[in-house]
Amino acid sequence: MIDMIRAQRAFSEYLKSFDQKDEKIRLKIIHTEGVVRCTDAIGRRMGLPEEKRQIGKLIALLHDIGRFEQLKRYDSFERETMDHAAYGARLLFGEQKLIRRFIREDDWDDVIREAIERHSDYSVEEPALSGDPLYARLIRDADKLDNCRVKLEEPVEVLLGCAAQELGRQSVSPEVWQECLDRRPVHLEKRKTRMDYWVSYVAYFFDIAFPETIKIILERRYAEKIIGRVPYSNPDTEKKMARLYAMVMEYFNERIRREG
Repeated sequence: MIDMIRAQRAFSEYLKSFDQKDEKIRLKIIHTEGVVRCTDAIGRRMGLPEEKRQIGKLIALLHDIGRFEQLKRYDSFERETMDHAAYGARLLFGEQKLIRRFIREDDWDDVIREAIERHSDYSVEEPALSGDPLYARLIRDADKLDNCRVKLEEPVEVLLGCAAQELGRQSVSPEVWQECLDRRPVHLEKRKTRMDYWVSYVAYFFDIAFPETIKIILERRYAEKIIGRVPYSNPDTEKKMARLYAMVMEYFNERIRREG
């Protein structure tokens, strides 16, 4: 059985080399703790056995380990500065074998590495996963679930570098809106305006893997609250956001009827 207390102590020790008073570092520490809780909540609803839940929680604890070095070097979350998922996997499973600080056994190394390496990919379907897809999909769902909390608790200025009022005046780019109409997550490179970023925080609901996660999103009214946080003074954007909310609800209901 995975010793999560040991793993969490090792993680706290690792974080000592970073400035925990930094706002972005603080945000990522809180996010990591949230993703661990979300992973456990989804796993329990799915009825996963204890061992699988513990593996999922360890992956959640380590999924963003590359972010801290990215922030230390570049003070940025942007993918152009560093692929934090790939870096985190190399950090854990490369020459340093940092993973052994968190778990002694190597039985689950392959699924842990792949889940961390792939957690920020556009899709875990392309290319096909080499191992058990459960953990890669579970961490992506839990990551999105806690990111909903982040989008509601953190100031819009911290998230996007502009006030909510300014955000509401902006337009949605045609390429981004087309992906919404296709009921697909937004490709990050297609985002041009800050509103495109905000839209992408809702469109990623089209990539939720498990109906149990969808039910949590519905219970907490995350889609409604994220969309409702911005005062849309741009009439076209306001109309699009209302339609996006309707499409997400329709998609969720279809998934629950089919799978839930």
